[in-house]
Amino acid sequence: MAIPLILTALLMMAAGVTPALAHGGGIGGGDVAGGFFGGFRHPLTGPDHVAAMVAVGLWGAVLGAPALWLLPIAFPLIMALGGVLGIAGVALPRVEIGIAVSAIVLGVMVAFMVRAPLAVAVAAVAVFAIFHGYAHGAELPPGADAIAFSAGFVIATGLLHLAGIGVGLAARRPAGRVVVRLAGAAIAIAGMIFLIAAL
Repeated sequence: MAIPLILTALLMMAAGVTPALAHGGGIGGGDVAGGFFGGFRHPLTGPDHVAAMVAVGLWGAVLGAPALWLLPIAFPLIMALGGVLGIAGVALPRVEIGIAVSAIVLGVMVAFMVRAPLAVAVAAVAVFAIFHGYAHGAELPPGADAIAFSAGFVIATGLLHLAGIGVGLAARRPAGRVVVRLAGAAIAIAGMIFLIAAL
């Protein structure tokens, strides 16, 4: 269980995570450098993204196979579509609110170990992925390589999902279930803070 937590902490330190909530430059702005590293760093610099991405992995682990691998695959794929919408400048209202709500809902699902039907879980994750991807795409720096930037944020997202899965697998032991539930509760509370900041 410690390895995924250490991996997440190292990724965040390497990316230079700041304590600021959500996207410092706002939708369409941001100060993230372009290219692959900028894209990789981008999800790691927003606590809202980190919380929701880890929650996807946690919930997949709680649900077990096939959700264990389907949710962390579906999210980045749909997120890439959201990124295209953001890069193209398609209007999507209340993106920050959608991102905050994703952390709340996913955190609650984990905290209460909700065993939703697979189709419902995938649909929920897909809807949230659009908002997260849109935020990444809309914050693409002018003149940046959109393909490299997108590849970077998709890979970083996948690693955060893996960290959540690693922690979530601890739920197979009684003591681990408490840790997973507490992690879910912490993510849901963080989501409420993000929502207040977004309103």
